[in-house]
Amino acid sequence: MADLLLELFTEEIPARMQNTAAEDLKRLAEAALKAAGLTLTSIASFVTPRRLALHVEGLPTTQPGSTEERRGPRVGAPQPAIEGFLKSTGLASIDQFEKRATDKGEFYFAMLEKPGSVTADMLPALLVDVMRNLPWPKSMRFPAGPFRWVRPLQSVISIFDNKVLKLDLGAVPVGMETRGHRFLSKASFNVKAFADYKQELRNFYVVLDATERRSIIADGLAKVAGAAGLTVKPDDGLLDEVTGLVEWPVVLMGRIETEFMELPPEVLTTSMRTHQKYFACLDVKGALAPHFLLVSNMVAEDGGKTIVAGNERVLRARLSDAKFFFDQDRKTKLADRVPKLKERVFHAKLGNMHDKMDRVAKLADTIAASIPGADKTQLGQAVWLAKADLSTGMVGEFPELQGVMGRYYALHDGLPPTIADAVAEHYSPLGPSDRCPSAPLSVALALADKIDTLVGFWRINEKPTGSRDPFALRRAALGVIRLVIENKLQIALANLFGVSRKLYVDQGVVEVAIKSNNGAGRTLREDIAEAYDDVMVADLLSFFADRLKVTLRDKGVRHDLIAAVFALGGEDDLVRLLARVDALGVFLKTEDGANLLVAYRRATNIVRIEEGKDKATYNAAPDTKRFVEPSETVLAERLADAVAKSGTALEKEDFAGAMAALASLRTPVDEFFNKVTVNAEDRALRENRLRLLSQIRDTLNRVADFSQIEG
Repeated sequence: MADLLLELFTEEIPARMQNTAAEDLKRLAEAALKAAGLTLTSIASFVTPRRLALHVEGLPTTQPGSTEERRGPRVGAPQPAIEGFLKSTGLASIDQFEKRATDKGEFYFAMLEKPGSVTADMLPALLVDVMRNLPWPKSMRFPAGPFRWVRPLQSVISIFDNKVLKLDLGAVPVGMETRGHRFLSKASFNVKAFADYKQELRNFYVVLDATERRSIIADGLAKVAGAAGLTVKPDDGLLDEVTGLVEWPVVLMGRIETEFMELPPEVLTTSMRTHQKYFACLDVKGALAPHFLLVSNMVAEDGGKTIVAGNERVLRARLSDAKFFFDQDRKTKLADRVPKLKERVFHAKLGNMHDKMDRVAKLADTIAASIPGADKTQLGQAVWLAKADLSTGMVGEFPELQGVMGRYYALHDGLPPTIADAVAEHYSPLGPSDRCPSAPLSVALALADKIDTLVGFWRINEKPTGSRDPFALRRAALGVIRLVIENKLQIALANLFGVSRKLYVDQGVVEVAIKSNNGAGRTLREDIAEAYDDVMVADLLSFFADRLKVTLRDKGVRHDLIAAVFALGGEDDLVRLLARVDALGVFLKTEDGANLLVAYRRATNIVRIEEGKDKATYNAAPDTKRFVEPSETVLAERLADAVAKSGTALEKEDFAGAMAALASLRTPVDEFFNKVTVNAEDRALRENRLRLLSQIRDTLNRVADFSQIEG
């Protein structure tokens, strides 16, 4: 057994690509080795800003041999046929064949032993293919290599069984030589095995393992901050990014000048994080402290004083710009910026931002009726101010602060905190871990903004596809779902989609691009656009159903139960729908529920099969005068009773009560199947019993479509 070491030494790999590249290198190499019939003990990949490395342990030096069985001519066949088979196998004599009886007679068989290939001969082509197939998000051509790569390759270590494997990489040097840290170690060094490689890299100021580097940085941040009586503001994303920027991490602390501490905390942290990759510090009260932490890639002779001073100068310039924007922005009231929304395009086919907020204002007014505590006057103000900060200097510099800065400027203008908070929160929630707004104004504004966006893009047929969602419509739909469910809002979504649709029409947005059967784009005339919009609303509800399944699946809710309730149609109140799903789940966990599901399937299958045979349907009500067995009469009575009770319960939104009405059917259904022969010889009797079975299906389907339920 032998080990393989591969190092791809390159110019700096973007931090966001590093972990994925290391995983891809391991995945592709493992799959290629397996496809070549090579076993291994372990495989690991490593990445630093300047290198990708692969270490494989326990590879055989030769590929295992194999035996091929080949059938030849029949025993007694003409001599030319036997000689031809002998020649094709490469064997010397017919005595080397086996004679074997088959169901078609006795035949010659040749057992051909194939020796295993030498692993060192197989690996070069295999490794080059792995390198070429690494799926970089972006790649480039470079003079030394005959293929595309993320950054120019400078050299490659390729060692198997302590010997160099020559790889066909054009002018890129391949051997045992590599280099350490760009600044701290000018010399190169040779390696023969992974243990030497990893230790020598450390001697030359490179920590190879990204997990170890991340741990070193995290510990260093905590230690340096703790020494100053501070803590580090948690930021896992920044920690991951910085890990990909340094090979020899050294944590240092700098100071923020007092005059800049008057800036909003979000401005300080965003300026530090986005441009400089600095970590913010918190004092004992949890407030932002006038210090920052940076991760240097250098060991400085002066202990880092010069590095800190340089970074403080850079941050001072950044924050001076931010302070200028903040001061200038506050000289103009947020309300006075609203007309500038006309200069901002929302979408070429959907109008400008001013058009959008006009629609959102009217839609929010409709939504407010379903949200207790949503003051319509304040909501109207919040709507028009929501996007006003887009024209501010601060948001121009830091787009991620839109909404956040609007809140600060609204408060500066003397507006109530409820309005200011709604401006800040109307973009939320942005993801599954983002906090969901709960204040009435914030919820109404966030819902109106997202629904307007969804309906608009559906109207122009810019829906998400499997691989594309450029307008983040899935995220918008998930945001609507969270706003409704987490705030327990009983809102009819289809009605809101219809209101939003009409607002677009009122503004003159009436052209709807669709696809004809041959795939060519065409435009609907205005007189049929509204009819298409009805289809659009149904399609949008279906999209929401899929998003809801994803959301609830993550919470452990069965997707088939959601499908069973959605299949009934006409249910667009998500809170009511989930209550029904919960009641259905509880019901199916009971013995009555489980057995009734089995009975439902049995009844449905019988009716379906017999309808197929007879080319007829049995949906009509059974004739009670044709009942022969007492169990038929009892079942019919209990079905009628269950229909009445479940219907009353559903009207009251008492879904547990509706399930209880179904549970009462368990015994009469069991009795019916135990004592009644459905396919009786009497045709009229058979037809009547099939109608009764059909009633079982129809009764249960009033509560949920049980055919959608799995298991």
